[in-house]
Amino acid sequence: MKVSTENALAFEQLQLGDRWTSAPRRIGSEEIQLFASLTGDHDRLHMDPEYAAKGPFGQTVAHGMLGMSIMVGLSSTAPLVKTSAFVDIRGWNFCKPVFPGDLVHVVTEIVDLKTHGRRHGEVHWYRQLINQNGEKVQDGILVTLVARESPLATNRCDAAHPVKDIRAPHEALLEGV
Repeated sequence: MKVSTENALAFEQLQLGDRWTSAPRRIGSEEIQLFASLTGDHDRLHMDPEYAAKGPFGQTVAHGMLGMSIMVGLSSTAPLVKTSAFVDIRGWNFCKPVFPGDLVHVVTEIVDLKTHGRRHGEVHWYRQLINQNGEKVQDGILVTLVARESPLATNRCDAAHPVKDIRAPHEALLEGV
């Protein structure tokens, strides 16, 4: 599925404190099995209902990284921005397990905005993965570079070689006379 970026937000359109909520998505046993096949993580806690029933959660649980991956997907359109690069994860927390059948959504808030060169801005997104009971199951900060509508104007010559006052000291003093 191709997502149109025609209405994607540029860095200048984002403001500190902006918030979005994604559409919901159900995490089923099929997704857990596919993720195990994709990653090679066939831990019994995810794959063996009989074993997991005796474990700390009383049933199988989704892989923590599956929850995070789904969070990334859900938040890629809420909001839809002109993302150029994903650059950092800060303090990601796995707060509660995600169970097969859970319906999750993402709440995103901008917590920091910084200039990053002439063509991009750095956006710090606080993201929470929330289950159908309103419980936060994962959270943390993701950092991305978002394209600007227009590059910042700078004169490369002035930035690389600042203007120096090469007049003799007495000429500068006479300037105001």
